[in-house]
Amino acid sequence: MFNNCFLLLSKSVKQRLEQHETRGRTLTLKVKFSDFQQLTRSKTMLAAVSELSTIFEIAKALFESIDLENRSIRLLGISLSNLDNAKQTQVIQLPLFQNAGIIF
Repeated sequence: MFNNCFLLLSKSVKQRLEQHETRGRTLTLKVKFSDFQQLTRSKTMLAAVSELSTIFEIAKALFESIDLENRSIRLLGISLSNLDNAKQTQVIQLPLFQNAGIIF
């Protein structure tokens, strides 16, 4: 029943990742219920992900770990954080001292 919802949400996250040329390591699922209570579940991977199938499977697994207790859901959300931007991963060695003439 929720597979279509997770597929649409996963596609939306994937499109945003492509748009910003980035990947993420922490996937968070947010569930809001009709009684205005909410809960979140997250999973952090060792390597950054951006594949649609991976995002979908992790979100689905997080959702299946929730005990719904016959509660009505009013909102589902998926987010990816702990981003790894390929453009920003270049390491730059900074100088230890700005002024080479420092005497201790």
